[in-house]
Amino acid sequence: MTAELRAEIEAHMALYPERRSAALPALQAAQRVHGWCSPEAIEEVADVMGVTPASLEAVATFYDMLETEPVGRHSVYVCTNISCSLCGADELYEAIARAAGEAPGERELNVRAFECLGACDIAPMASVDGVYVGPLSLGDVPALLDDVRTGRPVLPEKQLARRPCADLEDGS
Repeated sequence: MTAELRAEIEAHMALYPERRSAALPALQAAQRVHGWCSPEAIEEVADVMGVTPASLEAVATFYDMLETEPVGRHSVYVCTNISCSLCGADELYEAIARAAGEAPGERELNVRAFECLGACDIAPMASVDGVYVGPLSLGDVPALLDDVRTGRPVLPEKQLARRPCADLEDGS
């Protein structure tokens, strides 16, 4: 385990009165470093947290955002809950999965349907390495995948973080 990962896990534990409460952020940190929550990664986290690997494995297998098998380096989660589905998310997911699988030896992308990402106002939408983008159309698929593969910011004009909101302090 790297000193940086150990320090991050200890910092998460310091935020909670009960160290087990830091299980999710600690496992997310390990996944970020290792690419997935491997048995070795879970054991490392358990050692730092002073809990059993079995207790962390139970957490890792319960939550969708934690991977317990090797996956691609980039995560593309397409929301397929009702709001997104009614706006074409099922077709969007199929198009992204199909296009991602067309590249020879593609192991870079972990494309999966996700039950709900909680951004119904930009349906249909996806989370790409944690960045929410939407609303998406089938026409956005090539640019989205090209942005991911080349390391550019994904569809900057459609990122949720860049959308204007009504309560800006400066009044704009």
